[in-house]
Amino acid sequence: MAAVVAAGLLAPGVAAAQGPAAEWEPPRLPDGRPDLQGVWDFRTATPLERPVALADRATLTDEEAAAVEFGATAFQRAADEQPPDGSVGAYNAFWLDFGTTVTDDRRSSLIVDPPDGRLPDVVEGALRHDGSLDVDLPGERPVRLRSAGIGADGPEDRGIAERCILGFNSGPPMMPSAYNNNMQLFQNEDHVVILNEMVHDARIVPLDGRPHMPDAIRHWTGDSRGRWEGDTLVVESRNFSDRTASFDPSALTALGTGSTLRLTERFTRVAEDTLLYEYTVDDPATFTRPFTVALPMRASAMPVFEYACHEGNYGMINALSGARAADAEQ
Repeated sequence: MAAVVAAGLLAPGVAAAQGPAAEWEPPRLPDGRPDLQGVWDFRTATPLERPVALADRATLTDEEAAAVEFGATAFQRAADEQPPDGSVGAYNAFWLDFGTTVTDDRRSSLIVDPPDGRLPDVVEGALRHDGSLDVDLPGERPVRLRSAGIGADGPEDRGIAERCILGFNSGPPMMPSAYNNNMQLFQNEDHVVILNEMVHDARIVPLDGRPHMPDAIRHWTGDSRGRWEGDTLVVESRNFSDRTASFDPSALTALGTGSTLRLTERFTRVAEDTLLYEYTVDDPATFTRPFTVALPMRASAMPVFEYACHEGNYGMINALSGARAADAEQ
């Protein structure tokens, strides 16, 4: 599947410059494997799900793509506007790094399977939590939301990213978000390392065929094992903690629990400056069928800068201090 999707995702300009996708030869390391190393940028204005109004249309017209990009740019610029009365506001545009361009092939969604570009239905009775950054919401611990939370009685009531445990876009799987949409990949014959600076997580993935850890041992980012299928690196992860969601469609939505998630990621170098990242979420306890996302990552000449989340985490301190002040007034 990876090779088929990779060929389909090559931008027309890339294909014209490089010839057919099958003829492009990736750089290789001494062991003969493709060199996937580098810093890769995965921001994009292409939405995860296809807008309902586009029905079965997998691609946008030039005009529609331009409208999406205009809206994405305007949205980011709006962060510089004065916050409404009674609001402290948030980051201005200097700190934000949403994607402002769609994928080169103008896809209408990052989801490529199911064919409608939409998330499958959620299984009846599966856990679901929709959050907000502005208000407290009813809910129980553990809080599986990446951002927001259910209250301010203590840090355990805040989202996983607010607590600097996992980043809001680092996954796994990786998801474009407000900033720090980059990862660095390191590689040798026996291991790959997937470094997400949001929040300084390094997944060390062995390639030597060792079995997964026993089911009783659980990790925030799962237990990953890698293998090569031709020129595609395949990483399978399981043993996720039940304190994480099965999938986070956004930083403010959590679906299911990681305890039932089986995640398969694929990394394919499809052009000199493009690493195709695909992932399949398989969790029959949460979704009625598996689904697959294809996200092209662009090579970046910039280094990855440290995101020291807990260093000066005044947001958490102020949220809890403000709640205690409100308690004292009651």
